[in-house]
Amino acid sequence: MTAEPTTAHSSRWPVPPQDGYTVDDLFTLPDLPPHTELIDGSLVFVSPQRDFHSTMIDLLMTGLRSTAPPEVKARREMTVVLDRRNAPEPDISVVRTEAVTGLDVTRYQAADVLLAVEVVSPDSEARDHEAKPHKYATAGIPHFWLVEMTGTDQRPVVRVYELDPVTKAYALTGIHHDRLKTGVPFPVDIDISAEALAAL
Repeated sequence: MTAEPTTAHSSRWPVPPQDGYTVDDLFTLPDLPPHTELIDGSLVFVSPQRDFHSTMIDLLMTGLRSTAPPEVKARREMTVVLDRRNAPEPDISVVRTEAVTGLDVTRYQAADVLLAVEVVSPDSEARDHEAKPHKYATAGIPHFWLVEMTGTDQRPVVRVYELDPVTKAYALTGIHHDRLKTGVPFPVDIDISAEALAAL
C-alpha cells in the first residue's frame, strides 16, 4: 500500500492581469471576501474590524438618517465606482436618492455621492489618510469625513473636509470632538462623545 502525499495548505489565489484588475473584474471574480475594494487596479481585502469601527459607523448612520432631507440617502459599506481601476467602499456614503434604484443595487457612481466617510482602522490608516481622500477628491465627491479614535481616553474625532473646486483637493473645514455640527452637505448635529458611543 502506498501512502498518498499530503500537502499542507493549498489555495489558489487569482493571478492579477498585467495591467491590474478593473471594476468589471471586481464584480465578476468568484469567491472574493466581503467588502473587497479595488484601489489602483489591486484588490484590497478587509481585516476583522474593531468594535470602535462598527459602533462609530452605527452612531453616524443614525445621526445622518435622522437629519437627511428626502433627496439624499445614507448607505453603509457600499462600493463607489470612481473610475475603471478604483472602486473603494467608504464606510458611509451619502448618495442622491435617485441613485437608489432598488434593493439589488451593488454600487454607486462617484457623481451620485455627496459625502464619503472613512472610519480609520489600524490596517487602513494609510489608505484612509492618503489614497482614498485623494481619489474621492479627484472623482469630484464634494464632502469627506475622516473619523478616528484620539488620545489615551480613546475619544472619537471627526475631521470634516470640503472639495475646493479650484484645486480639486479637500480643504479641512472643521475638527469635531463630542459634537459633530455642520451645515453641509445638509444640516447635521450628532452627539459623537465617548458616552454616546458607549451607549450603543
